[in-house]
Amino acid sequence: MKIEWAPIKMPPRRRLQTLATGLYVYIVLFLPFMSMFLTIFFLLYLSFMGRAILLLYLSFIYYDHKKHFSNIYGNGWLPLRNNFLTKHMREYFPIELVKTAELKPNRNYILACFPHGVIGPKIATLDVHFYIPFLREILRFWGLISCSKESLIYYLTKSNDPEHSDNKDGFTSNAVALLVGGAQESLDSHPRHYVLTIKSRQGFVKVAIRTGSAIVPSFSFGEVDIYDQVNNSSDSRLRRFQLFVKELTGVSPLIVIGRGFFQYNFGFIPQRHQIVQVVGSPIEVKQTYDPDPQYVNEIHQKVIQALEEMFEKYKHKYIENANKVHLIIN
Repeated sequence: MKIEWAPIKMPPRRRLQTLATGLYVYIVLFLPFMSMFLTIFFLLYLSFMGRAILLLYLSFIYYDHKKHFSNIYGNGWLPLRNNFLTKHMREYFPIELVKTAELKPNRNYILACFPHGVIGPKIATLDVHFYIPFLREILRFWGLISCSKESLIYYLTKSNDPEHSDNKDGFTSNAVALLVGGAQESLDSHPRHYVLTIKSRQGFVKVAIRTGSAIVPSFSFGEVDIYDQVNNSSDSRLRRFQLFVKELTGVSPLIVIGRGFFQYNFGFIPQRHQIVQVVGSPIEVKQTYDPDPQYVNEIHQKVIQALEEMFEKYKHKYIENANKVHLIIN
């Protein structure tokens, strides 16, 4: 394999963008493993008092997550989401947000985001992450929440009254971004392949109906193009292994093909490709605690239809040779 090296003469700003993106990816990639390693290390080598404090911390994590879903006040710590790394990472791809409708500030919303892609760093993440010491605290500082049903209902039933104590930060609307396709959808993420996993995913619709939250379909053009994967067709041994691990852990073990800091052929850094997040119009729902299956199907179909229409409307603007690219709904 011939290695394609990055040019020696490169604008400093592009170098900074690559560095920031690489640092972010490696932090996200290794943070869970470092958190578990530190926990085991401290349990083995700390003094008796240190171990006792760590065990109290572990007990608190379990209690707090079971009782309060590791809930956070506000949107996390802003400097962790708006800083040198995030600014240059946005410019690296670059990332663009396109609003197609205004969202009223006196409502709560579920942003149903597609496709998942390989990284998919959105606001709601796997519930199991909040049981991992140290990682849990960093995720909460980042403003991430658990994607469990109980956690989503907690946030989506918060008051929209400006005078309510929950809204002292000035935000009266709670919007939870949810990657509906999850780990299963990430297995199908390949450049120019838009495969959505949604037909069997109705849980988010039920949560929306129970909480009276409007569903806002959102589509990321270019999300699937920043990484490739080792071939994992549905009948391959690799796919069967990935599905086995996913069933055990909830995480898909992807073998990604990105780039490095100084070459473009392999590595964990995503390729430089524009990502455009198109946010659709809200789909209103009638609130009821015990949703009728027929009504759930009706709203679910509206979401699918909105995604299909959004893809066909914008693909020629944001996808090269769009006539050869089709949306697959699974």
